[in-house]
Amino acid sequence: MPSPARTAGAADSGGMTEAKKILRETFGLREFHKLQGEIIGALLAGRSAIVIMPTGGGKSLCYQIPSMLRGGTGIVVSPLIALMKDQVDALRQHGVRAACLNSGMPYDEQRRVMRDLRGGNLDMLYVAPERLLTDGTLAMLGEIQLALFAIDEAHCVSRWGHDFRPEYIQLSILAERFANVPRIALTATADEATRRDIAERLALRDAKQYTAGLDRPNITYTINQEGNARRALLEFIREKHPGESGIVYCLSRNNVDQTAKWLSANGVRALAYHAGMDKDAREKNQTTFLREDGVVMAATIAFGMGIDKPDVRFVAHLNLPKNIEAYYQETGRAGRDGLPASAWMRYGLQDIVMLRQMLENSEAGEDFKRVEQRKINALLEFCESPDCRRRVMFAYFGETYDRTCGNCDNCMHPPETWDGSVAAQKAMSCAARTGQRFGAAHLISVLLGRDTEKIRRFGHDKLSVYGIGGEHGEAEWYSIFRQLTAAGLLAPDMHGGLGLRDGSRAVLRGEEQIFFRKLPPRARAKTRSGAAQAKPPPMLHGEDAELFEKLRAARLTLSREQNVPPYVIFHNAALIEMALAKPRNARAMEEVPGVGQVKLERYGGVFLDVIEKFLRARG
Repeated sequence: MPSPARTAGAADSGGMTEAKKILRETFGLREFHKLQGEIIGALLAGRSAIVIMPTGGGKSLCYQIPSMLRGGTGIVVSPLIALMKDQVDALRQHGVRAACLNSGMPYDEQRRVMRDLRGGNLDMLYVAPERLLTDGTLAMLGEIQLALFAIDEAHCVSRWGHDFRPEYIQLSILAERFANVPRIALTATADEATRRDIAERLALRDAKQYTAGLDRPNITYTINQEGNARRALLEFIREKHPGESGIVYCLSRNNVDQTAKWLSANGVRALAYHAGMDKDAREKNQTTFLREDGVVMAATIAFGMGIDKPDVRFVAHLNLPKNIEAYYQETGRAGRDGLPASAWMRYGLQDIVMLRQMLENSEAGEDFKRVEQRKINALLEFCESPDCRRRVMFAYFGETYDRTCGNCDNCMHPPETWDGSVAAQKAMSCAARTGQRFGAAHLISVLLGRDTEKIRRFGHDKLSVYGIGGEHGEAEWYSIFRQLTAAGLLAPDMHGGLGLRDGSRAVLRGEEQIFFRKLPPRARAKTRSGAAQAKPPPMLHGEDAELFEKLRAARLTLSREQNVPPYVIFHNAALIEMALAKPRNARAMEEVPGVGQVKLERYGGVFLDVIEKFLRARG
């Protein structure tokens, strides 16, 4: 389908009528949601905007539809070159004239894109900030008609955010050189300081801010504080997401490699991604993850920004993220299709020690360190709180959540607490009497009265705290030390030794009580091994689930023929609707959400044929 007639675009009823027509006929959707209509109306009227909307909340449509309706080309600034092609492929499947421009493209292809741009033959052009800011690109943009500028992942402009990128600061030049072109800055997460930076650094001080609710109700949040990390991860995958796509974030490159190997050895199809890999191998793994079903990617946090893969069923963290913003952004890559998904995290005392050591040893200024320390404290409060995960997390972002979600571990299995005042006194006394320079492992050995060479060498078997902790096991003591460190009563030095901090004196004197979370009962070890088959979506049963698998197989064949990810053909949500509704003709197929005119023409016959054959086989 050719792109709609281009107009100067105004937010009158006619402009929004055309916008709704594109929504239905091009993207196969019925209604705007979560402020989309209001934001689109503002851009059509030539006004700029700042948009904070959760991942999967429909941010892209906010600039894609105005780019198609306003005169000229919409320029989309995206930080990741590797993912632009998939974004462009997805738009082209809808019949939208889109392209990307980056230094990794062959020269002839770059020339073709620039020729199409100058000729007014593009609705949207995706470009990295580094390429956009070159003199040649800016001069070229000055020669053509521009619909708008969309600055995606706008939190990258803020040094207070979780993914600061210096080149983003220079994007303020767009306001100077293209003053009459509306700009829209978009991000999934931004605390108050980051929002101020976005407005200031991108010269959007007068732009209206649109903030949709943070909630992603389809995501289940679970935090696993103790136990063997990889074994717990494997049990989680086998139990909750066998044969499904997921991302596992690790702190170090070595941990990424080892985790991918270990999962693969235990029947999970896992790949690795980090900056230390060969570029071709890294890109091959990313392409496999994006274009095939059931792949788990073990990665550092360098992986994931801008990923449009909608059927990531889980995001797991094997270490603490940097802060709550990073956690929300990274876990938001799960369940973009709105279907049930999981955010699972495992962390231990060493993660807390490492985060605080990294901050203390950094060369950042004291103001920055104070802000980052507050963010670490807020993250630890989120992890250790017995309250609803959503309520604690959203409060951090200034959003009130006045109920319990029923879809996090604390709501589904409320944690028990116990008066740990005496145990805290023993733990902190042990740290003090051993010189405040030993880590938790040694302190626990002292408390348990173990006979080790290290204890004898330092004479710690002669201390009054030696052997006074026999009422708790090793795992429980680790939990106690972790919670004391999270609470700021103990803190690590540059070598990991735990020392007393403000507030510890009141607990030691018995002036304040302290309560700890009880360790959850250990889950039974799973003995099942080997590759697991993906479970059907929970809303499908019997023949509906069987039809879904046949539709998915047909989609995979089409995607391989065209060398595009399967979700570019149709999202899982669309296949689920087909399996439930079982349309028998083109008119019925067009009513399936996600089936626009172009996709109906290209693929409608294929999927109708699958449905017809399936129904005939069942009489």
